[in-house]
Amino acid sequence: MKINQAFTILQRAGGLRAARIITDNNRKLSRLRVYFIAWQLRRGTPVAKIIHQKWFYGLPFYTNRHTLDPRPDTETLVSAVIADGVLTPRILDLGTGTGCVLISLIKNIPGARGVGLDISRGAARVARRNVRALCPGGATIMRRSYHRPQMPGAPFDIIVSNPPYIAHGDNRVDDGARHDPAMALYAAHNGYAEYEIIAKNARNWIRRAGRIYLEIGDGMSDRVCDIFCAAGWRFVRSEQDLAGITRVLVFEK
Repeated sequence: MKINQAFTILQRAGGLRAARIITDNNRKLSRLRVYFIAWQLRRGTPVAKIIHQKWFYGLPFYTNRHTLDPRPDTETLVSAVIADGVLTPRILDLGTGTGCVLISLIKNIPGARGVGLDISRGAARVARRNVRALCPGGATIMRRSYHRPQMPGAPFDIIVSNPPYIAHGDNRVDDGARHDPAMALYAAHNGYAEYEIIAKNARNWIRRAGRIYLEIGDGMSDRVCDIFCAAGWRFVRSEQDLAGITRVLVFEK
């Protein structure tokens, strides 16, 4: 199929921006492929899930149905770590997904090395693929739960996490999230369960005066602060995303 014909069909199905991104990433599309992609667009499949790529912090990350697509809000988490200027840190990323946070930190902090954990076999495979493509030798990806109190390689200088924090039944979730893995989105205790586990366990995995950086949802700041301070962490600061929403909390051991 000619590219202009494919563009027209895809534009009708998903809009101008989606058609441009898809055709720019693949100049040779069969008729069958074009109509299949158009069907995906009409049912709300995010473009990143179709082309299996999402840019994050200036890097192209592979993504698929096993991972959340990297989101601009999460760049606030990366920027918060970089701003503190820690030299050659060892970083632990809890729930690494595509590995976008860990890899972006390694690429932007000289001498940084890290370990990314994810309980999902599919997500761990995606993260390893991105490590090989973007920072070979810079990170180790482990299929492991952070619910366990033991952590190989501890202590670390920095811990980062964008854990599941959406309450079950929350109707504010956008349509695109229907194509993301539920285990990466939803958490018990009205969205706070994973923070409770991390607050308890992560103190065993970080050096004295080491810092943990957490992404949070809109309106969750006070409760997450209470959870971590009750577990013995010291609140350092919060960071807002581009929309002015408190998106990242920083605590120190």
